[in-house]
Amino acid sequence: MDNRDLKVLPYIPLRGLSVFPHMVLHFDVGRDKSIEALEAAMAEDSIIFLSSQKSAETENPGQDDFYHIGTICKIKQMLKLPGDVVRVLVEGINRGEIVNFIEDEKDYLQVEIKDHAESEKVKKTFEMEALMRMIMDSFEEYIHSGSKISPEVLLNLSDIKEPGRFADTIASYLPVAIDEKQLIIDKIEPKDRLELIQDILEKELEIIKIEERISRRVKKQINKVQKEYYLREQVKAIQKELGEGEMEETDEIRGYRAKMDEMELPEEVVEKLNKELDKLARMSSSSAESGVVRNYVEWILDLPWDKETEDSIDIKKSRVILDEDHYGLKDVKERILEYLAVRKLTDSLKGPILCLVGPPGVGKTSIAKSVARAINREFVRMSLGGVRDEAEIRGHRRTYVGSIPGRIISSMKKVGQKNPVFLLDEIDKLSGDFRGDPASALLEVLDPEQNSTFTDHYLELPFDLSKVMFITTANSLNTIPGPLLDRMEIIRIAGYTEDEKLSIAKKYLLPKQMKEHGLGKSKLQISENTLREIVKSYTREAGVRNLEREIANICRKAGKKIVEDRVKTVRINSGNLKNYLGNAKYRFDSVEEQNQVGLVRGLAWTAVGGDTLSIEVNIMHGTGKVQLTGKLGDVMKESAMTGISYIRSRADELKVDPNFYKEKDVHIHVPEGAIPKDGPSAGITMATAVISALTDTKVDRQVAMTGEITLRGMVLPVGGIKEKVLAAYRAGVKKIILPWDNKRDMEEVSEKVKKEIEFVFVKNISEVLPHVLIVEDKEDSYEN
Repeated sequence: MDNRDLKVLPYIPLRGLSVFPHMVLHFDVGRDKSIEALEAAMAEDSIIFLSSQKSAETENPGQDDFYHIGTICKIKQMLKLPGDVVRVLVEGINRGEIVNFIEDEKDYLQVEIKDHAESEKVKKTFEMEALMRMIMDSFEEYIHSGSKISPEVLLNLSDIKEPGRFADTIASYLPVAIDEKQLIIDKIEPKDRLELIQDILEKELEIIKIEERISRRVKKQINKVQKEYYLREQVKAIQKELGEGEMEETDEIRGYRAKMDEMELPEEVVEKLNKELDKLARMSSSSAESGVVRNYVEWILDLPWDKETEDSIDIKKSRVILDEDHYGLKDVKERILEYLAVRKLTDSLKGPILCLVGPPGVGKTSIAKSVARAINREFVRMSLGGVRDEAEIRGHRRTYVGSIPGRIISSMKKVGQKNPVFLLDEIDKLSGDFRGDPASALLEVLDPEQNSTFTDHYLELPFDLSKVMFITTANSLNTIPGPLLDRMEIIRIAGYTEDEKLSIAKKYLLPKQMKEHGLGKSKLQISENTLREIVKSYTREAGVRNLEREIANICRKAGKKIVEDRVKTVRINSGNLKNYLGNAKYRFDSVEEQNQVGLVRGLAWTAVGGDTLSIEVNIMHGTGKVQLTGKLGDVMKESAMTGISYIRSRADELKVDPNFYKEKDVHIHVPEGAIPKDGPSAGITMATAVISALTDTKVDRQVAMTGEITLRGMVLPVGGIKEKVLAAYRAGVKKIILPWDNKRDMEEVSEKVKKEIEFVFVKNISEVLPHVLIVEDKEDSYEN
């Protein structure tokens, strides 16, 4: 090959495009290399080489990802568009073939090509002339057969005499795939090109003829169906005029009636079914309405009108099952066993509506499964989280296209029994909008006096739900409407204590996760102290969901170590726990090292259990301003103001400067300012901190307190006592001050905690101060 026939040109691989010689087209360029190639070509003589990629999805093509025969083009125009995109107008000149790739440090592709320029004086043989005429005739037929190519193209083609240019022009108009167009570009000889284009045109014309035949056949079939329907309707009208009665029932309708006879259906349901089946018999099987009626009949017949499981009530066995599945939860288990006992004494008791309320992860959902297993009933769960449409509960009326029953009836069909344990999960997450109020739709479902005749909009028939045992779950009662809440029996589930979590981890979570991860008892060993550290330092929750995740995390890493390092046993202890779970995620407050002025420890309840809350007070010279910081809610701010009002009213008695509200500024701060805090239970804590700061008296660091304060200094009861006491116990507190009326809540506190902490119950804040404030000459008596 003579090197003088070779050219070195910038190169752009095209995605989804083919360029023929003498063809003018524009396209957009977005890849950095392609833009650099355009700019390099414009800097020289505006000549560039283009060929198609084999796959348009390839972002950075290699040498084997594009066709090596393409087109040498002249760049006519470049226009920069928004978004780093360049629109370029090119005109094809000649075919070219890549013979070598130039590898240098430039930012664009360069290729060495051989120019396959066609002479304008190519000898046109008789065979070529015949091919050109045949192609012209076929192309004209193709255009008139319904293609989107303008007939004006034929005028331009008639002026082209050169065979090669004629073939390339025809090819540019054909709507064929890139690989087929490439076959034409690959043909260097004009005669070969003409033969290939004629073959492609004949194939396209044959496909068009087949499409027309199929279209005529479908149209004829539709006309036939319409004719049959019209004649069938005429026959019905004639029969009606002659009084010849109904059309003969089909095997399908006779099957429906046989199924009806096998079931014990209420009289109202039988009457409705007969009416619908008579209507179905008079309809054409091809009519749209017959499908609606058929679907309705099948829904009714699939419901468990007469199917129910027989309760197997054994109180001792049920207690064992509940204890097997859940640790603790004494009140919940006792309430369920009470229901079972009454159920055994009488068969007329309607199903109760229990509502299990508690924080996430304490086992509310799994309790319902255990109840179903304990009494040998089927279990069905329906999640109400995010349900906004009333039709989700009651269904849509049959007048709507594609309507179906609501999720209550759909669940009953799925479970196949009329007395399952039915769990309505996350009932506090219901919300209404323009589509109705689903909470109101549940009123009938959850009312034992009404649910025996629950009517779904789709069925329009009463379905008996009175034998269903409904159990609902919620994280909070605040968002449940009052009428709905009134229909349920509330059972509160408090968070687990540290000891309870430890027992759950040992008895349930660790064996479960070891089994799921294929670890035998000898392969993974975790000490009790290590489990306790996981509970304390790696989780902070009321339930055990995250605790189970952390145990699963350890099991995965242990499994990897066993397989990778080929060890027989992995032992996890306090020393190497960090290697498996990382640094500790949480810490609990501990008592201060020294008694301080204006720093009092309060007790708080959170969604993940109890916690201690340090309240700080500073007194400064000023004009009597009171500043509250720490992201406090309105109720907590009002408690602080109530405490300050009480102090002003008892200034002499408390040995406080009576003019402090005019001459001093009071700043009350609750640390961890990013966390919202609210509620009245920090009332006595804030008041005590202010008194300590105003009298410059130190506070016993080993005392914690909780209680609401009134303007007259009365201490009112608060909630969450069990969780708050546990938080104080973890922090090392030795004495807890509680409202007098919270004595009754001490039954929930474990005996172990009661032995190690002194509890003081007060009615007035004046009873609080002697236990907290340390007089200087007696300070040593408060130190340990």
